[in-house]
Amino acid sequence: MDKTYRCIKLLFPFLLASTIVLSCTEQKSKKEITKKPNIVLIVADDLGFGDIGCYGGDIQTPNIDELSRRGIKFSSFHTAPMCAPTRAMLLSGNDNHIAGMGSQGNVTEVFGYEGRLTDRIVTIPALLRDNGYHTYMAGKWHLGKTPESNPHQKGFERSFVLLEGAGNHYNNQSALKDGYSSYTEDGDSTTWNDGDYSTNFYTDKLIEYIDSNDEDDKPFFAFAAYTSPHWPLQVDKKHWKKYKGQYDDGYEKLRERRLASLKKAGIISSDAIAPPCHERVLPWDSLSNQEQMEEARKMELYAGMVDNLDHNIGRLIKHLKDIGKYENTLFVFMSDNGAANRDFINDDRFTSLKEYYNDDFDNMGNANSYISYGPQWAEAGSSPFRYYKDFATEGGTNTTMIICGPNVNRENEIHHGFTSLLDLAPTFYEVANVTYPATYKGNDVYPLKGKSLIPFVSGKSNEIHDSTYVFALEHYDNAMLRKGNWKITNFTRPFDIENFALYDLSNDIGEQIDLKESEKEKYAELLDEWIRFSNEVKIQTPTPRPSDKGL
Repeated sequence: MDKTYRCIKLLFPFLLASTIVLSCTEQKSKKEITKKPNIVLIVADDLGFGDIGCYGGDIQTPNIDELSRRGIKFSSFHTAPMCAPTRAMLLSGNDNHIAGMGSQGNVTEVFGYEGRLTDRIVTIPALLRDNGYHTYMAGKWHLGKTPESNPHQKGFERSFVLLEGAGNHYNNQSALKDGYSSYTEDGDSTTWNDGDYSTNFYTDKLIEYIDSNDEDDKPFFAFAAYTSPHWPLQVDKKHWKKYKGQYDDGYEKLRERRLASLKKAGIISSDAIAPPCHERVLPWDSLSNQEQMEEARKMELYAGMVDNLDHNIGRLIKHLKDIGKYENTLFVFMSDNGAANRDFINDDRFTSLKEYYNDDFDNMGNANSYISYGPQWAEAGSSPFRYYKDFATEGGTNTTMIICGPNVNRENEIHHGFTSLLDLAPTFYEVANVTYPATYKGNDVYPLKGKSLIPFVSGKSNEIHDSTYVFALEHYDNAMLRKGNWKITNFTRPFDIENFALYDLSNDIGEQIDLKESEKEKYAELLDEWIRFSNEVKIQTPTPRPSDKGL
């Protein structure tokens, strides 16, 4: 008996210590499981649908491709057709008119066209910050220039932003007007350090912000709102020279290759056909040798900017790995709209920019050059869709999107079902365990329009939206509405409801076969949905005129 007692007495401290260790380990394990994930939202500016490697593109994007391998890429992800309405919809989870950005570049007193984020919505960073997240942003804002419209007043704890829609990538010179671009940091006016490159600098800022609160163990939301590859096409030679000679056979050949590579990558159907080129696009063979050299250089510069963008995404990923936050970070990578067709500096309204910029062949890509790659290369980037940025066609709105990280249990998959940027806000709120309110700071807010992706990406569901879900948008008379695989599109100006065409996207992603006469019942159904939507968000045609030039 005494011997047994002595054994128990000797074993008791060991058993007690083991119990404490196991208990602490279990608590730590539970803490890791229940800890809210960080969220990194990466938005490329005017990226083409088939540019990046995991979508079959010929530009080297190993870091973006790795995100794709770890998660899901989407072949039917939709945005607005221009930058500002996309950003308004993205950060609010609501229609661009409800959010206040009914027309990019306009500031009015008309409902839906205020040119800033309104109190009718609450932003993602505001709600996440209220629920224990640090919130950071670096890059393009484009949602109002007044102090009350600044990201610092819209939920971002730290921010360094370009307020306008475009800027020089190396210095403070404006890319939109005479004079200088407007930047703020944490709501205060600041200037650009001459020689800093935009994508490098914005990545530095995000890393700085993340590190500033590294020790408090709170989750963070980081919005990398890059301005690449938006014109002017400027990038260091080490990035674009990788692609020298790659596009010497022209934009028509690149469009053919992109169509084939998208099919090979499984992004589009093997029987997809590219629609005819826009009437603005000149045949490659009609260009002189010098013109062809200049055109090829444009695409080399563009590819170099995407290459640099991927390099910086890799820097951000590596840093999160180094500080032990990578595994618990949900990543979303997307483009804000289709490839950009505009040749801004050659527009008669902006010829004064030529006083500063020099577009001689040997100077292309430098800080004082102003290159856009135009509709010809934009159509190659939008293959197999019709047209590009500005249009409510698939070419302007069907863009790249990748998601990976916590809650994403599918690996290296492609989802072909319809999704949109409206689905991201409810996704973030679900992973952060945040309840979207009916009111915010004394104002009624409109309900979210999208649906969380988490049931699908976690493997609990095989569908995101069913055939009854309606998605619609309008911007400067470019309008569309989709229900299931059916879509009505209207880009004729001035807007007239009779100009909507009907397409069946299940076999016509190029929007070439108008079925409004042969499918009259379906056409009438979608027009009724359009009228309902238009009344809900208070669309005005013609677009209200601006009361000032605040954007």
